Amino acid sequence: MTTDSTDCADSTNSTVAALSEAPGRPASADRPLVAGVRAGAEERHRLTALQGLAALSLDAMASVAYGPEAIVLVLAAAGGYGLGFTLPVTLGIASLLAVLVASYRQVIAAFPDGGGSYAAAKAHLGRRAGLVAAASLVLDYVLNVAVAVTAGVAALTSAFPELYGDRVWICLAVLVVVTAVNLRGIVDSARVFIAPTAVFVGAILTMIVVGLFRDGPVSTAAAEGHASVLADNATAVGALLLLKAFASGCSALTGVEAIANAVPSFRAPRVRRAQHAEVALGALLGVMLIGLSVLISRFGLQPVEGVTVLAQLADASLGHNWAFYVVQFATMILLALSANTSFGGLPVLMSLLARDNYLPHVFALKADRQVHRHGVLALAVVSAALLVFSGGNTNTLVPLFAIGVFVGFTLCQTGMVLHWRAAGRPAKALLNGFGAVLTGVSAVVVTATKFTEGAWLIVLALPAIVLCFEAVHRAYRRIGEDLDLGRVPEAPHRDHSLVIVPVSNLSRLTCEALNAAVSLGDEVRAVTVTQPGDEDRRATEALRRDWELWNPGVDLVELSSPTRAVGRPVSAYVQKIYTYHPATRVTVLIPEVEPVHVWQRLLQNQRGSVLAHAVRRDTDAVICRLRFRLAAGRNRY
Repeated sequence: MTTDSTDCADSTNSTVAALSEAPGRPASADRPLVAGVRAGAEERHRLTALQGLAALSLDAMASVAYGPEAIVLVLAAAGGYGLGFTLPVTLGIASLLAVLVASYRQVIAAFPDGGGSYAAAKAHLGRRAGLVAAASLVLDYVLNVAVAVTAGVAALTSAFPELYGDRVWICLAVLVVVTAVNLRGIVDSARVFIAPTAVFVGAILTMIVVGLFRDGPVSTAAAEGHASVLADNATAVGALLLLKAFASGCSALTGVEAIANAVPSFRAPRVRRAQHAEVALGALLGVMLIGLSVLISRFGLQPVEGVTVLAQLADASLGHNWAFYVVQFATMILLALSANTSFGGLPVLMSLLARDNYLPHVFALKADRQVHRHGVLALAVVSAALLVFSGGNTNTLVPLFAIGVFVGFTLCQTGMVLHWRAAGRPAKALLNGFGAVLTGVSAVVVTATKFTEGAWLIVLALPAIVLCFEAVHRAYRRIGEDLDLGRVPEAPHRDHSLVIVPVSNLSRLTCEALNAAVSLGDEVRAVTVTQPGDEDRRATEALRRDWELWNPGVDLVELSSPTRAVGRPVSAYVQKIYTYHPATRVTVLIPEVEPVHVWQRLLQNQRGSVLAHAVRRDTDAVICRLRFRLAAGRNRY
């Protein structure tokens, strides 16, 4: 059997520090080598530009499945004449995309620690604006997961209608898979998603190129038998309708900011790799959006009920054959997996908020594979709740989607306007200002047009999240004031120390506990809790007799407990010591058995946890929990 050290952080850390600084020890000479090895291991768990494109752009890539359709459905209200404006509206969105890519490329350089809209707004517009940007991104990322998963499953259930009744369970299963992949590390998730991303982009580009050489649609089988949603006898298109179409089509821009939010996830040189990934994303997304809009105009496509615009385009360009199903299958897979963008961006954003004391500090912790595990799990839990709430229905969530991201876009670009003005670059400031106006107008239009469809929830949720950030920040500020953080403390001084060891019988565990106790304190007392009943009284008498025979040089104090409580008598005894000897430093050392197998912990009575909880709740005593490890060879449970 072996014993490990106690959980007392002070003694452990001081011992480690003393050993590491021991004279003549070559540890300090080895540190650069160890640090270099550790840095190299960490870099292997970071992204290249290509991996970053696969891991952080799925949301934006998948948006080509519903962005052009959103434009067409709005313009269909003006009949065939309205559909003629599909390409001009798309060109406007592509222009905004170029502005956003240029802006976020500069954001990446200006804020290499990540954070995107949050970092830019906080630096140039103030703390409150930064929190609004962060809250908008949190909403967008969470909703993106729910919308992506439900959209992918909707494509699946369209092909296999018998699965429709199980769509919620299928959504949750997809979410579990994506979460599990991301818990293994962002590099592993990128490697998994490179293939489906490449297949989807290749399929869309092939469809566009082939379609450009067609004089007309090869097939219209996908739309046959479906009612058209085109309005009749409309011959005019108003500015408001064009603006609404532009705002709806801007849903294709969601995810453009994800790379700027996750710059720390890239390999060195991080800024350059992230910028390359951002530009590549903008180029691919722009080409696909414009190409699909050209095909819509070329084929005179009309939206119909029950068939997506993308499916009609694949049918018209490639024919109703295996190529058509490849496009549909690739779209389904990428839509389901586009939730990965949120898993790559939100945990990094949450870590920055935690660093700034706006979220619990646990979200700033990283696992071995450079994973913000707590952020990933929190996102998964909230997304699962949304999936259950919506019943796996995409239409329930879509009205809430993309509003938050426009708020983030607007605040980010407004902040960058101030950034360029301070740097004396008016041309760049003008570009970002133009983008801020466009995204700001889009945010207002989308919110107004979708307010009654559920957008009012976002209007309420956004300030609620900001208030939560503020509440967490106030709590940390009060804690900092109580701890006098930032101030030079008094010189350390030595107090009389008393170590209390709760015991219930004599064993090697008791001996090891007293060995540790006499090493820690000036005075040691063993305490045992006596309870009513003849059997308990006989056990106490036996312990007292054995203790006197053993004679360890430590007094055994009996504490009566008429209510059969274990923790309260010990905490009351500690309080009594503080009353009569307020200058005494009291440590309660709780010995516990640590079994070989995890399942064997179910066999323990959890006495140590009960004692620790009672002492922590009622006193200011230091709690040390000594772990006594059972040797595997001698374990006979």
